[in-house]
Amino acid sequence: MHMGKSSATGSFQLLIGVVGSTVIMAVGTFVLAMLLSDAELGLYGVALIPSSMINFFRDWGVNASMTQQIASLKASNRDAEIQGVIVSGVVFEVVSGTVLALLCFGLAGFLASALQRPEVATLISIMALSIFLGAVLAAASAVFIGYERMSINSFTTIFQAIIKTGVGPFLVILGYGVLGAVIASAVSVGAAGVVGIVMVYFMFYRHLSKLKIGRSDIFKNIKSMLKFGIPLTVANLVVGVLPQVFAFTMALYASDVMMGNYYAATYFAVLATFISIPIATALFPAFAKLKPKEEPELLKTVFASSVKYASVLLVPATLIIMSLATPIVYTLFGAKFPHAPLFLAISSIINLYAVVGNLSLGTLLTGIGETKQLMKQNLLSLAVGLPLAYLMVSAFGAIGGAAYAVIGGILGILISNLPALIWGLFWIWKNYHVKADFKISAKILAASTLAAVVTYVFLGVFNAAAWMMLTVGFVLFIVVYLVSAPLIGAVNQADVNNFRSMFAGLGVVSKLLEIPLKFVEQTLKLRRRQN
Repeated sequence: MHMGKSSATGSFQLLIGVVGSTVIMAVGTFVLAMLLSDAELGLYGVALIPSSMINFFRDWGVNASMTQQIASLKASNRDAEIQGVIVSGVVFEVVSGTVLALLCFGLAGFLASALQRPEVATLISIMALSIFLGAVLAAASAVFIGYERMSINSFTTIFQAIIKTGVGPFLVILGYGVLGAVIASAVSVGAAGVVGIVMVYFMFYRHLSKLKIGRSDIFKNIKSMLKFGIPLTVANLVVGVLPQVFAFTMALYASDVMMGNYYAATYFAVLATFISIPIATALFPAFAKLKPKEEPELLKTVFASSVKYASVLLVPATLIIMSLATPIVYTLFGAKFPHAPLFLAISSIINLYAVVGNLSLGTLLTGIGETKQLMKQNLLSLAVGLPLAYLMVSAFGAIGGAAYAVIGGILGILISNLPALIWGLFWIWKNYHVKADFKISAKILAASTLAAVVTYVFLGVFNAAAWMMLTVGFVLFIVVYLVSAPLIGAVNQADVNNFRSMFAGLGVVSKLLEIPLKFVEQTLKLRRRQN
């Protein structure tokens, strides 16, 4: 329970950062979408593709290794060894970030031509700088999470969002258009990186230098990190690069206007990360502390619980987004992006994989050091995904034009993630006898689906302004879910007690959570009386 409470607290602190930064960036994105045309928004998104792709080749899993080693050393009271880990990780990130930034800058013209948009060469060159700056920020973030100081990590995330949101629209208003938005994106990463690394020095590194027990061997440390982290790079290729490959392919078959609709949808799709990123990130140190061979039962319990509680929150959140996609988009943008609701609904499906353990699987394998297995299963998805990017986009594009090309790309992303998921779930069951409680997962999915269907059908006959439909639909979904989940056994009194215990001490948040928890308790009492 202590581990659960620690993870819940860490999840909440990360949630503050994710929600805060996403809301702030959403405001900035809304302003940009108002100031830029749909075609310009599409051009802005396309200009970010090369740096986003290259960026995933930057750290080779060193950041994950830093987090894992810091958490492990801290748990073993070996704080004196942490300094060497931090120095080695930062050195590697700076060097690799510099090399890849120069590579992206040198290839800017070629990449712009490959995207059939030579006008974005300058924009790609500017975003090359963000690769180096992002390396510094990522290294600082790895230290914060390794120390389980999620609140500090949230601060840097929110700070970056504030800079990006403030500078971007300002430069666009001054007449810099897409160029201004790109400059703001690069500047925000740099500002957050500087603040983050300074905080690492004063809050952790300066203290550790007093505990140092001899000279650190940077190359030896980096070698150890790469041994742990290189397999993770392959996983990152699937998680990060593959969607960019699909976006690259979409850009070849879709106009700037249609890509603008796609990127508008992706901005809303990140709403689900309010839950997924904090949970997955906070679980990493928790899994890293486990000793699977010595504590097999604890490993089973932690994994099953992580899947259940992640699903209880993430699955309904996903289906809210899917069922309310149209009023969500139209409330903020009106009819400017007519295809975005459909793209948003389809893109969100990937979050439903959480019911079988998708959110916890990669975190578990990384935390217990099984990165080679993670590499193997993601190689399979990569092998499936690369040809699928061309086949799905081109085939759907031939059928129905630009809009269908984007739909084909989104479906391709969903399909390409399945091989790694299926193999990974089978492997952890075979080797550790760890699995999700699929019966409970099915009930959570059923309760969420029921709420989504009721909401969607109701809104189909409820004719009102988009913001009113969004508000009414949201309330209706929550009520139906909170009633149906306990009635069909998706949650029970023990779950209510666990949530109450895990989130105890979070002040006003714990009090706010009492409202749905009390509601669920009343439904559970009604169910017991009927039985």
